[in-house]
Amino acid sequence: MQILVMAKRRDGVDLETIRPYFGVEIQAIWNLYTQGICRGFYSRADQPGPAILMLESDSVESAKSTLASLPMVERNMIDLDYIPLGPFLSLNHLFEA
Repeated sequence: MQILVMAKRRDGVDLETIRPYFGVEIQAIWNLYTQGICRGFYSRADQPGPAILMLESDSVESAKSTLASLPMVERNMIDLDYIPLGPFLSLNHLFEA
């Protein structure tokens, strides 16, 4: 299952507080990438901010468990929104006629 993960800095956590963890966070994400868990990492083109991850995982719960060890997640600096993705089945309606 592919899961889109969007991070957001928690209210009250300023950039200067989170900045020292950028390097270890990116290293942890890179480790997930080399294991085939993180399939891609992106940023929004319309605004700066945290990375957007594309994960390969058996379930949302499994993805949450995997990302719980990220340094910024462990320190309650960011919240993660998990969006499970599946095939777009609405196209079936076009072929039913």
